[in-house]
Amino acid sequence: MKYFPKSEQYLLKEQILDSSKSITANIAEGFGTFHHQENIQFSRRSRGSLDETLEHMITAYDEKYITKAILSEINKDYKECLKQLNGYIKYLKTAKQETKIINNQ
Repeated sequence: MKYFPKSEQYLLKEQILDSSKSITANIAEGFGTFHHQENIQFSRRSRGSLDETLEHMITAYDEKYITKAILSEINKDYKECLKQLNGYIKYLKTAKQETKIINNQ
């Protein structure tokens, strides 16, 4: 993130890096639980980290660290990631219901 001033090295820049890494880390952690409901919960946390990352980037734009064009590209990526995450959560909910039906037969 070459656009950020040195004063933001351990502030906003670090928050962006942490929240963006948390997105995939939560997906991985949820996948490792082998339980649909826990996986759904971790995926929802991942979605929260995605929202947090976007908010940090909006702040970066407000502080004039990035341009409107960069924010627009990030927003486009955000929407695609959100669509993918929501699809994964929907898949997990369906799989959970199917497992429940199979186990009750």
